[in-house]
Formats: sequence, C-alpha cells, structure tokens
Amino acid sequence: VNIVSILGFIILGGIVVNNGIVLIDYINVLRGEGKNLYDSVVEASATRLRPILMTALTTVLGLVPLALGLGEGAELQSPLAVTVMGGLLVSTFLTLIVIPTVYLMSEEFFTRFTKKEPPII
Repeated sequence: VNIVSILGFIILGGIVVNNGIVLIDYINVLRGEGKNLYDSVVEASATRLRPILMTALTTVLGLVPLALGLGEGAELQSPLAVTVMGGLLVSTFLTLIVIPTVYLMSEEFFTRFTKKEPPII
C-alpha cells in the first residue's frame, strides 16, 4: 500500500458512489410513478445493469495498459490501475446485489416501525 494505491481507492470510491446513485435514483423515479417497492427495485436493477456494467468495463479496459506497466515510469502508476481495476470488478457486483437488498430492507424497516410511508430519497 502506497500513496498511489490510496489515490486509486479514492478514485474507486467516486465511481462506486456514482453507480449507487444511478441505481437508487432510478428506483425512486419508478416509485414516484406509483410502482410498488419490489417491482421498482427489480425494474431499476434490470434497466441500470447495462450502464453500470459499461462504466465498469470501460474503466477496467482503459486501465489495462497502465496496469501492465509498459513504458518508462509506468511502474509508479501501476498500483493505481490495479487498485481501481480490482476494486471496480468486486464493487460492480456488490452494487448490483447489495444496494437493492439494503434498499428493500431499509424501506421495509421504515414502513414497519414508523407505520407510514418513508420519504423518497
């Protein structure tokens, strides 16, 4: 772990948060149209699967030359690329599985214990 790989973690955090926002925003749009909770989560996950995968794959493929460390001075930047690539591959699948699950659980929690409909974020 060095400064360059820590910078990679910061970049990774921005990309992952963006993917989560894209998914949650579309869930809220569908709920605002009157769809129920479960159908909104399923439809949003299916609809936003392609943009999330495209973002992840283009970033990973764009970082392959940097990760290989070809050329002068590239060995200094290689940890950044490896960090972002590995983290993005793992976090993409977590975004598509964990975020919808946590959203469903939190909405059910709010509905059960507040006895009113939670606000749409």
